[in-house]
Formats: sequence, C-alpha cells, structure tokens
Amino acid sequence: MFLLRKPSDTQIHEYVGRQANQPFSYDQRSCTRDSPEPRRGWNTDHDRVRLGHGEAVFQRAREAIDAWRMFPTEIATLCWPSPPREGLNVCVLYWARPLRIWLLFAARVVYVVDEATPRGAKQVERYGFAYGTLPDHPERGEERFLVEWDRNDDAVYYDLLAISQPRHWLARIGYPYTRYEQSRFRRLSGEAMQHDSESRRR
Repeated sequence: MFLLRKPSDTQIHEYVGRQANQPFSYDQRSCTRDSPEPRRGWNTDHDRVRLGHGEAVFQRAREAIDAWRMFPTEIATLCWPSPPREGLNVCVLYWARPLRIWLLFAARVVYVVDEATPRGAKQVERYGFAYGTLPDHPERGEERFLVEWDRNDDAVYYDLLAISQPRHWLARIGYPYTRYEQSRFRRLSGEAMQHDSESRRR
C-alpha cells in the first residue's frame, strides 16, 4: 500500500485485517530454509555478521529475534512486534524519503527454526524464522532471520537470507533504488543486532 500520509494505528490494523486471509504471493514457500542456489529471475541476498561468543550472547540474540529488534528503526517500523510463530501476519511501515510516500508491506511468518543440529563434528544451535510476502507487497519472496551458535568455536552469528523479485510496477521501474534500499536494510539490520548484543553485555 502506497500512502501520501503516515497511516494511523487504526488504518494499519484494518490493513493487516484485510491481508490476513490472503495467500502468499510466491510459490516456493520455505525456499530460505537452507542456503539455496541462485534462481534465475530472482535476487538471492545473504549477509552474515558475528555477534560475539558464548551462550549468553546467543540467548540475547534469541531475545532480539523474538522482539524483532533486527528491524532497523532508521528504515522501517514493524506493526506490531509479537514473538514469531508460523502463520503470524505482520506489516512493515516504511518511509520512502526520495519519493515522499509511506509504504505498508504485508507479510506472514512461513516457519520458525529452533534447533540444535549436528553438522559433522560441529554442534550448532539455530533460532529464527522466515516470513513471506502477501499480494499487496511491492516485492515477492521470502526473508529469513537467523542466529547461530557454533559450539565448535563458540562463535555466535546473525544470518540474513532473502530471495526476492519486484512484483509491483513501481518496484520494477525503481529497481536500482529498490535494490539499494534492500542492501541498506540488510546492513542496518546486522548493525542493529551487533549493537543490541554489545549494549546488553554492558
């Protein structure tokens, strides 16, 4: 949804309600569950940042994921953060400054990850989720937010994977700007998780 004025909470609630029963706008659900091979016609973006070491850092990172603190306030506002669960409908409020318009992006949680996975000699704890786009979103695709604790070297990482392509004609026309904003979101998201981890250690 494209708006000339910032929407009220009531408008946002009504918008989420209208999107609640809509299907996903792409076919390959759970395409982010593993690191996929690039798909023709789709953008595959993968960013990974180290948050620190140890179980305490991992637990703080889990709490940040549950509170959606990986969403950088400089670029987006989540309406409204609840602990992720499969089927949860959310929307993202975004101010497109160069265009001077507000955008509401509709999405739904596809799956949640909460596991300790043996990987050869390693034992890796993983926690996070992915959400997918609904028909009113200007893009189509899926994005995964994940934290990992590798007990082999005790390192904790934040891992963001997105598979997308433009859906709305404005997103196609403004493709370079869209790609810039997607890259900016991933960078700021990693910084938000690093800052959250560091501030809670003090």
